[in-house]
Amino acid sequence: MTAPRFRHVLWDMGGTIVNTYPELDAVLAAVVRSHGHDIDEHDVAVLTRRSTGEAMAALSQRFRIAEAEFESAEDDLKERWRTEPPALMPGLREAMTAVDGLNLVVTHRERRSAEALLRTLSVEVDDLVCTSDGFPRKPDPAMYLEMVRRHGLDPAQCLGVGDRPLDATAAQAAGMAAVMLVTPGIPLAHDADYECNSLGEVIPLLA
Repeated sequence: MTAPRFRHVLWDMGGTIVNTYPELDAVLAAVVRSHGHDIDEHDVAVLTRRSTGEAMAALSQRFRIAEAEFESAEDDLKERWRTEPPALMPGLREAMTAVDGLNLVVTHRERRSAEALLRTLSVEVDDLVCTSDGFPRKPDPAMYLEMVRRHGLDPAQCLGVGDRPLDATAAQAAGMAAVMLVTPGIPLAHDADYECNSLGEVIPLLA
């Protein structure tokens, strides 16, 4: 059976478009170490791949460190990214170029931060929707449904690409197929329609 081809891609941002995890894992681990505890960044990575908020809550509880310290470290990192952004994920530009329709971004990141990252990295997208626009967080499909409504899209022609199970859940709830970008060495249970190790593997799915 021939695999379906998709015209429009709805991209998650952190960990999908931009390789934010290495620096995020490092700063959260640094907070733990500043209190005299040992921690492997891989252990932090296992937590952040599910949810940054859940990761900070888990680390706070485990090491008895105020969650606000982790939040402050993340805020400082985001501010640094305004002028020193992390690298793009490998294969991102090639995959975006291969899209026949629209490249859309659906992200939890605050709009000012998201736009600054895209601008600094010279990534052009057709539209961007954020939770700071008043939408609930994934796995609620509201942001995906808004893109469908706003651009008059057929969900069957849309592909949601993300790096967390909640990205796939939200995309599928909006009636579209989902790709899970996995991090080697960090297995995550998910129900995405497709799984890839790099964004270049998305290209054969595009129209």
